[in-house]
Order: sequence, then structure tokens, then C-alpha cells
Amino acid sequence: MISILRKFPATLSPFTRIMDSPSTMASTNTQRLVALAQQLRLYKPPPCSEDDAEEQKIQETASKVVSQVGFQESVTPIAKDPERFRPKKAAVLICLFEGDAGDLRVILTKRSSRLSTHSGEVSLPGGKTEEGDKDDGDTATREAQEEIGLDPSLVEVVTVLEPFLSKHLLRVIPVIGILSNKKAFKPTPNPAEVDEVFDAPLEMFIKDENRRAEEKEWMGDQYLIHFFDYESQNKKYLIWGLTAGILIRAASVVYQKPPAFTEQNPKFKFPRVVNKDTLIP
Repeated sequence: MISILRKFPATLSPFTRIMDSPSTMASTNTQRLVALAQQLRLYKPPPCSEDDAEEQKIQETASKVVSQVGFQESVTPIAKDPERFRPKKAAVLICLFEGDAGDLRVILTKRSSRLSTHSGEVSLPGGKTEEGDKDDGDTATREAQEEIGLDPSLVEVVTVLEPFLSKHLLRVIPVIGILSNKKAFKPTPNPAEVDEVFDAPLEMFIKDENRRAEEKEWMGDQYLIHFFDYESQNKKYLIWGLTAGILIRAASVVYQKPPAFTEQNPKFKFPRVVNKDTLIP
């Protein structure tokens, strides 16, 4: 796949603003996002194994997705065993837009401090699949509308990434969407679920700046949990776990290069019996 960075002259990065008239800048910005959408439509997630394909056909609905530990599910073997644990399904929206400085940015939320679990954590908009959803894109954009008032008609869904697994063993589908008209989006967070809506530069998730990691173990495999410190408008945010893992993968796909650090994702082995207290460390 050809990187979007190669679609433009060497002196014009698609995410570097041209200092020109407002009308020219608006046209250039639109062209960049159109080119990005074209690039992402060409992306093909790694193929699922036969076990994964079978598993996808029998998914149950999932609980709300929050900022928990997660890694690509493509590395996770699932045995053909009807009594074995079956992960539930959900989707999150990676909504990209061009910022005032010409950089590519992603919309994030801070969960309500009133929630009984994972209060105050940073997450991507998203949640459980419902019966009326046509596909994962429909799930992600519907949940974004419910959580932060993002009209699905403003978002162009262009691709999905490989499934991830959350700390609570949910199958999470990352959906990438393009928001061409950022001014048309007026955040209206649902106070029952979201305290804040903010955005961050996507490229930071492949840079080794303001990042730290912790090593964990899951059923004999070592892996890393990544933490990114981010500050915006005098507010500090910690982006970690599942949210960080998904954004690392998204940034790698968009910018067509691996992160400047080791991801170290584990080859998960599902426990045969899972109860409500079973968590990935």
C-alpha cells in the first residue's frame, strides 16, 4: 500500500498547512483528507485464522468499552471447542480530523467521574453492538452520537482495524472515520457517561515521547502496557491500555511506519473457564 505521504510533493506533507489564502487552505485541507480516506480504504487487516473466523460468527453483545488493556486479537488462538470461552463484541470510533496547525488529530473522551467503574479514564467513543446495527461502523458511530453528540452523517467510515481484546476479554473492533468538517461538530457529552471531549495528535502514538511502559504477564507470555502523558489547555490526561494500543496501531497504519518503540503484544491463551473476575493483568 502506498503511503499518503508519497501522494504529495516532497515539499508538501499532507498534514502540513500551506500558508496561503483561506480558500486555498480549505481546499488543500479537503484534498489531504480525501487522499487519506483513499489510502485507508486500501488497508486490509491481517487475515483471521479459521478459528477467529468461526468465532466472529457466534459473537454475543458486549458491555461498554473503556480504556482497558488490549492487544490485537489476530495474535490470539481460539480453539474449536463449544465449551471454551467466547469473547463478546464491541466497536470503538477512531475519528480523525485536521487540526488548526495542519496536523491529524483524534477525538477522545474522559469518562464520567460518576461512573462506578473506570471513572475518569480516557477512552475512544464506542460500546456494545446492538441488534439494529448494520455493521461495526454503525455501532461505533451510533455510540459516538450517544456519548458525545457526533452526528454519524458527519463521519466517513473508511476502514476497520484488526480486532483487539480488552482487559475484560471483549472483542473490540476499531473503526476509523474521517471528520472533514470539524466546525460542524459541536460536542455535547452525555453527562451520564462522559465528563470531557478533547482531541490529541495521532502521530504522538508512534513517537517515543511522553511515553512509558510496564511489563505484565498473561498465562506465561510477557507483554507491555503503554502509557502516554498528554496536556491540552492546561489539563493533563493519561492515555493508556486498550485506548493507547489501538491508537498505536491506527497511527502506524495512517503514517505507514512502525512506532519508535517496542509494542510487545502477547500471544494470548484464553482460559477454558472464565468468570466475572477473570481479567488480563
